Amino acid sequence: MAAPNLVNMEAVSKGFGTRTLLDSVTLGIGRGERAGVVGRNGDGKSTLLQVLARREEPDSGRITHNRDLRLGYLGQSDDLDPGQTVLHAVLGDVETYTWAADPRARSVMEHLLGEVDHQALVGSLSGGERRRASLARLLLTEVDLLVLDEPTNHLDIEAVSWLAEHVVDRAGALIVVTHDRWFLDAVCTVTWEVQGGQVSSYDGGYAAYVLAKAERARSAQVTETKRQNLLKKELAWLRRGAPARSTKPKFRIDAANALIENEPPPRDKLALSQLATARLGKDVFDVEDVGLSFGDRVMLNHVTFRLGPADRIGLLGPNGAGKTTFLKVLTGQLAPDRGVVKQGKTVRVANLSQTLDEVDGAATVLEHITAIRRTAALAGRGGELTSSQLLERFGFTGDKLTTRISDLSGGERRRLQLLRILLDEPNVLILDEPTNDLDVETLTVLEDFLDSWPGVVVTVTHDRYFLERVSDMVYAIMGDGQVRHLPRGVDQYLEELEAGIPRRAPSNALTPAAEMSSNLSVDPAATRAAKKELNRIERQLAKLTETEAKLHDQLAASASDYERLAELDTELRKLADERTELETAWFEAAELAE
Repeated sequence: MAAPNLVNMEAVSKGFGTRTLLDSVTLGIGRGERAGVVGRNGDGKSTLLQVLARREEPDSGRITHNRDLRLGYLGQSDDLDPGQTVLHAVLGDVETYTWAADPRARSVMEHLLGEVDHQALVGSLSGGERRRASLARLLLTEVDLLVLDEPTNHLDIEAVSWLAEHVVDRAGALIVVTHDRWFLDAVCTVTWEVQGGQVSSYDGGYAAYVLAKAERARSAQVTETKRQNLLKKELAWLRRGAPARSTKPKFRIDAANALIENEPPPRDKLALSQLATARLGKDVFDVEDVGLSFGDRVMLNHVTFRLGPADRIGLLGPNGAGKTTFLKVLTGQLAPDRGVVKQGKTVRVANLSQTLDEVDGAATVLEHITAIRRTAALAGRGGELTSSQLLERFGFTGDKLTTRISDLSGGERRRLQLLRILLDEPNVLILDEPTNDLDVETLTVLEDFLDSWPGVVVTVTHDRYFLERVSDMVYAIMGDGQVRHLPRGVDQYLEELEAGIPRRAPSNALTPAAEMSSNLSVDPAATRAAKKELNRIERQLAKLTETEAKLHDQLAASASDYERLAELDTELRKLADERTELETAWFEAAELAE
């Protein structure tokens, strides 16, 4: 006999004013289950959590909790005492030597509050620091069910990765609302979609949810062509791009493969490159031997870097490592102490900042957008889209078109700000935390739009899924004055952080490479040989990637043939070992080539 659920919701309805957010919803969560909640902003995700946790009373229906249930709840606001120290607010009266001897407590404090003064008063903390303190306090309590509303806000990629591991290792159940799709995929065993007053349940994390939703759409012969095409595109990305490779869909794989059999890669790189070159020319940004210091702090040290007309890069690094400084030097807002920064003559930079102050609140949505531009050029979509078509794709339809900007929600204003920037047709787009306040559906639309946007994209974000989805290359600034390419992207970044690679070089110190170059003469023949070796290894890596892709396709096609699956798994493991050896050789050759 199955164990009873920890929490049950039976025929529950809940509304505010004339709007019904939950309409006769029935669901439950059992021990060991981890449910991720997705849906548009304003559709009732937070309300669902509040009703389940008995923070809000339903209008009708019944909520039942298991006897002696211990429930921990993280809402969108905290109840910390501003007069307490951070240490006391999180740990209470526990002595330092007690919690310091507990590996779990040390891990929570290090990853969530490592950069916060533990003796500071809670009232002196920023909103993000208070949020992390609330999460730390909750994670250090023994509960049967964790209910978390946007726990990944204000966390960097390293902390999100740690949090995923932490909640998976806990024995209790979890219900989490988050827009971080990588987190959903790494953590959740079931996904709840809140839409139109209903809650639909899908087995598995985000990848399985997209797969199942695409299959449901196919089976029901949905006529919403635009919506289904976008869903198919994201499914194709999930199956190819592997940001969600940790979750293997458990059902209907053959039917899903039929959906994406002829689906092209997300971006037509050739078309984008041609259009971007036509708009930008061959030169965008060239940084040569640039250095910059603030007092004794070396921010950039002999940095050489180039951005071409169709490059899309993600920029990673710990807070305070120098990402913003580098972008200001790159775009001419900050002059370097030495070196040269060259900017193409046709470059037009747009920066999506984290603030919304520059949006005029008096105009309506349609007036504001139409006044900027009526069409936007795209690659591979027949040339251009009108402003009204773009508004529709970004969720502004019906009454929303005539709504004053001042009456929009934070997420809607964020969407409008982004659309306004895109319509202004810059050719270099710098996205500084673009995913803040955007729901999953809007993020998907934004990614789809950027797939056909012809220009340079530089993304700084803690949203791992978004970064991997829109970037072709990842660079890191670790606080040592260097800007380094990471061939293996976020995985390599996290490995280097875990391995303790120095984030910050001593003040005014040369990097090892720069120190060697100042003392040793460069052998031109050795450099040429190293560059040839690099090209050879990159060709091998490209072939290996193609082989891996074919094997993954065969895995999906052989889902019921266990002997064949075992053979394919063995081949993939051999390829993984070969990739490791090639990447090691690549790094060695790269050092010689430099």
